[in-house]
Amino acid sequence: MTTPQGDELPNLVTRAPGEHSRTFLLRHKHAAAPMGPARASGGIVYATAAGANVVDVDGNRYVDLAAGFGAQILGHGHPAVRRALALQAERLWHALGDVHPSDAKIAVAERLAALHPEPGAQVILGQSGSDAVSAALKTCALFTGKPGVVAFQGAYHGLGYGPLAACGLRVSYRAPFTPQLNPHVRFCEYPGSAEASGRVLDEVRRAIGQGDVGAVLVEPILGRGGVVVPPAGFLRELHALANEHGALLVADEIWTGLGRTGAWFRSTTEEVTPDLICLGKGLGGGLPLSAVVGRRGVMAAWQREQEVVDTSTYAGAPLACATALATLDTLGREKLSERAARLGSAWRAELEAALGTARGVTVRGAGLMLGVDFGPHPGAAVMAVRALLERGFLATTGGGQREVLVLTPPLTIAEPLLTAATAAVVEAVQEAA
Repeated sequence: MTTPQGDELPNLVTRAPGEHSRTFLLRHKHAAAPMGPARASGGIVYATAAGANVVDVDGNRYVDLAAGFGAQILGHGHPAVRRALALQAERLWHALGDVHPSDAKIAVAERLAALHPEPGAQVILGQSGSDAVSAALKTCALFTGKPGVVAFQGAYHGLGYGPLAACGLRVSYRAPFTPQLNPHVRFCEYPGSAEASGRVLDEVRRAIGQGDVGAVLVEPILGRGGVVVPPAGFLRELHALANEHGALLVADEIWTGLGRTGAWFRSTTEEVTPDLICLGKGLGGGLPLSAVVGRRGVMAAWQREQEVVDTSTYAGAPLACATALATLDTLGREKLSERAARLGSAWRAELEAALGTARGVTVRGAGLMLGVDFGPHPGAAVMAVRALLERGFLATTGGGQREVLVLTPPLTIAEPLLTAATAAVVEAVQEAA
């Protein structure tokens, strides 16, 4: 089996999925609990990866346009991350949480606090994006004394019980657990156009005006909901509404942050400084790590006479913190936010030109977070993902009806691979549209 170098074009030695992938997936089906409706599996099984390349157990090489749902922000096994992991592995694997934290954990908290637009910010570390959103919602409840949450249709914040209550992507994700979830969540439309913005803000105003809302939870760009970009000014007005009614604005930057959309934080490009910012996915460079970064005055709500904490055994684990520091260093040193903005803009224009308007698809997004929307064609993106797989490209779907092809490659991807991907996307759209 050949280990990829990271910037190579696809090379399929067998039709995907190959015999070995199918065998592995049968084993997986037997051992892993079933999730959702039974579907014919067209997946592959990863064996090795480097950069923007993945090799499956059959020896097929792919170009990764998904990057682990955006988590492999520097690509697979980035040299700087690998070195940091090896060095930390020789020093310390585990500490004792907040009782006796590691030096790496403290360093990450300092670095993340410094990224917040407001000086003096503080940090809560977790293991997943869902952890970060849970901690943010708890912080809002402590600070405001209000249990209510304004969330948005199409939103996805993770599947822990706090975030699940605010999951607007699919009602079916919440429905079986509704009796155990926060009953004070109100969903509003997510605006995809300037025409919708005023209507949505009025809807939020009515929801928040009931007086019990402590958190307004929003993705600066709707991710799994279909890469929906809100109109300019929407986030700023949303923040003003939250402040006016004594609520906190929580920006879920788990997917949009850390350079993915062309800036450290997407919300700051809209001249918004959220009260709390949630980070995850790419933060650990491939290892599980997440964070809530918030204003010092807001975070002070955790200091109470009766002890209240948000922590876990592996939150801020030294290995993940070491790779996070390497990731943050690399993002800054290689100016990957700027690269994502430049490459993403050019790639979007290239896709729009190649796809045209005849097939009724639209391309949207920011930086290297793009969506190809098939419109009112449920499941079309599933077909497109399958067609891309057969051409050696990995991608994911978005939208409540899986009608959006989602493209989130590593920020380090070589430009010729994006050019090759354009041709593959056009062919996949032709098959799926």
